[in-house]
Amino acid sequence: MWYVGIAENARDRLFNDHKVKQQGGAWILDDAGSRTIAERIEKYFQGLGAQGNPGGGSDKTTWVYAYKIEPYTME
Repeated sequence: MWYVGIAENARDRLFNDHKVKQQGGAWILDDAGSRTIAERIEKYFQGLGAQGNPGGGSDKTTWVYAYKIEPYTME
């Protein structure tokens, strides 16, 4: 199972809030360029079954991130 989200600071969300392991964890992040595109990507992967809370962040939210849910991660 995977979690997909959007954030202004995706690294902070991944490694501090969600407790994903930077070394050895399965994760990815990328700048979508705009909030609209980030939301579309988030919604697409959640439609395929990924977990997440759609629509978070601020107007500066352009980053999309995903990680494999593990017993130690915080969704």
